[in-house]
Amino acid sequence: MKQDFLPDGRVVPLTVVRVWPALVVGIKTKEKDGYEAVKLAFGQAKGKYNKKPILGEIKKATGKEKPAPAFLKEVRGTFEGIKVGEEIKIEDVFKEGDLVQVSGRSKGRGFAGVMKRWGFHGGPRTHGQSDRPRAPGAIGQRTTPGRVYKGKKMAGRMGGQKVTVRGLKIFKIDKENNLLYITGALPGPRNGWLLITKRS
Repeated sequence: MKQDFLPDGRVVPLTVVRVWPALVVGIKTKEKDGYEAVKLAFGQAKGKYNKKPILGEIKKATGKEKPAPAFLKEVRGTFEGIKVGEEIKIEDVFKEGDLVQVSGRSKGRGFAGVMKRWGFHGGPRTHGQSDRPRAPGAIGQRTTPGRVYKGKKMAGRMGGQKVTVRGLKIFKIDKENNLLYITGALPGPRNGWLLITKRS
């Protein structure tokens, strides 16, 4: 994250996102596939060995052998004027001032208790409750219903889920370095993958 200033002196928190040029690998149509989408390839995979089906898709799209991409993503929607093998750059989609929403996978926190996961207050720290300060307390009723309700807030695995942040704005675009400066904080860890959707 970084920060910049508006002409009136207000500070703006920014997140810098690297947006690689996207190679159009395939186009899904309603007649053939039952839905409309475009399949995009980003970046370059690390390592010597890559899966042959992915290499085959890239060769079919571009007409020549290329290294496997780091990431493949299908984006649903209607896309006019896009052809297989075409490369979509950052300036073809976004411009400064555009409203966007960003989806990503939140940081995984592992197994967490109810205080960290749900914000429970915990039990009393006195009156003989020395072993219950972070316990959830009662989780059910008596004979009726005689079970724990579905969706009960309990300890468990926290994070690692899809999170979407809305109401963000593109502050600046660096075409030379393929960088996008977006206002506010975005979900997920550093070097995580994000889906940026332009809002009308």
